Amino acid sequence: MTRLKGIVFGLAVLAVLFGPLVAPYSPTAPVGPPFSPPGAAGLLGTDQLGRDVFSRLLHGGRPMLLTSALAALIGSAAGVAVGLFVALAAPGRRWVEAVVARPLDLLAAVPPILVLLLVLTALPNRAGIVMAVALSSVPLSARITRAAGEQVTGRAHVEVAIARGESWTWLVGREVLPLVAGTVLADFGIRFVTAVHLVAAAGFLGLGTSASDWGLLIVEALPGAALQPWALLAPVAGIALVAVTANLASDGLARRSRGVLG
Repeated sequence: MTRLKGIVFGLAVLAVLFGPLVAPYSPTAPVGPPFSPPGAAGLLGTDQLGRDVFSRLLHGGRPMLLTSALAALIGSAAGVAVGLFVALAAPGRRWVEAVVARPLDLLAAVPPILVLLLVLTALPNRAGIVMAVALSSVPLSARITRAAGEQVTGRAHVEVAIARGESWTWLVGREVLPLVAGTVLADFGIRFVTAVHLVAAAGFLGLGTSASDWGLLIVEALPGAALQPWALLAPVAGIALVAVTANLASDGLARRSRGVLG
């Protein structure tokens, strides 16, 4: 079952990444009357300008997926680093709690969509999207990693390593991180799905990653949803498919990691 989840997620990723290569039409060229149903005008019909919905869907997936993955990776990596630092340094050092943990708690209290809007106001481009998503991911990843790390740092082998005077890099890489890898992988899956939703939301606001962003496709399909529902359902289903398969794949990786690490 786990292998099947990975295969489904892999196929979804391949379809998104290589979609532009197999798209039958240009994402900007009219191929039929506006809001034509699926058929002669295209597999999923046409949008309000007569463009092929299927081709636009294939062209818009790759930049959205890559932007989401990059933002989630940056946010998760920063969150894991901070979480492990707090888990190892906070005992006996009250300033770590005040200087590192409390500011992240404040950031976590701000809704991600508000963070997205504030950052895009100042930086309305793809870098702004990546920054906003990463900022939203750091506090939650740090909190989850810290909770997992604190269950490990009290173990005898970690205390012995600390008593031997091992460096922090050695402690994290050899003693702590392998034991929390499953939790980190599962959390990354959640951050990636959140990133997909936020990137799509940016597209919905007209600040997406491309002219065929799936969020933008949803907005453009709304006026003609009664005439051509496939133009609306296709990007919604695409986002849902990526989110569900990513979650299933991360759950499978987390379980496999726990099995390997014992």
